[in-house]
Amino acid sequence: MPTVITDDAVTLNYLDEGTGPAVVLIAGFCAPATTWVLQQKALVDAGYRVLALDRRGHGASEAPTHGASMERHGRDVASFLSEVGVDEAVLIGGSMGASTIWSYISQFGTEHVRAVVSVDQTPKMVNTSDWKNGFYGLTEDNRTTFFDNGIPDTGHGLPKWKSVPSLLKLVLALRAVPKMASPDTPPMQALLADHAARDWRATIAATDRPHLMVAGRESQFWPAAHASESVAGNSHGRSVVLDKCGHAANMDRPNEFNTAMLEFLDSIE
Repeated sequence: MPTVITDDAVTLNYLDEGTGPAVVLIAGFCAPATTWVLQQKALVDAGYRVLALDRRGHGASEAPTHGASMERHGRDVASFLSEVGVDEAVLIGGSMGASTIWSYISQFGTEHVRAVVSVDQTPKMVNTSDWKNGFYGLTEDNRTTFFDNGIPDTGHGLPKWKSVPSLLKLVLALRAVPKMASPDTPPMQALLADHAARDWRATIAATDRPHLMVAGRESQFWPAAHASESVAGNSHGRSVVLDKCGHAANMDRPNEFNTAMLEFLDSIE
């Protein structure tokens, strides 16, 4: 895998395949870049250059003890785009990967952004009186302890067994089981806590590039309504809800997700 070095000397690995307009794929918490394999093929076949990034602490990238924050992960995207020489890219993020994109945009703007696709990530994980689309059960009162024992089973959404066939397709495509990072290290615990405290609603509302919010109808983490409510009032924003789909939409329903993704990309050309 090729690598880049960030401005704080951390080595990041990435996948690079295809030619054409650039699409950058950023996976979620603990997930490696290889989990995008089914999207990577579809995008390359559609004429795109696909760069799938392993964030620090994820996949084959270096896992330092510092930089475990959404701000730093957003800055890593800026370093990555600069190092690979990409002047404009579609940014596609799954779960925390989408929040990483909003962090990047909040710090650096949209000069190098062609469009954004968020894959089942609510912009605000804490439920409050003005936002009911956060992580099920997460409130300001319990935010600092909510994830102490890992990501809890919410009792909502698609049962895990229904995702097994799709996960098997992913394993077959990779000819291996994706290597997930441990969520139990201090940096990863700090990253999850920081992620849970963030609110990207204002960033999304102000984004002046086309952006698509994808939600799983049966997400295990939050209501699908987060997608439409996130883009309400911004003419650049769109939303789509995938039926019979859990949180990991690009893996649960890869064909349906790829169709929605490519239709969106076709519409912005």
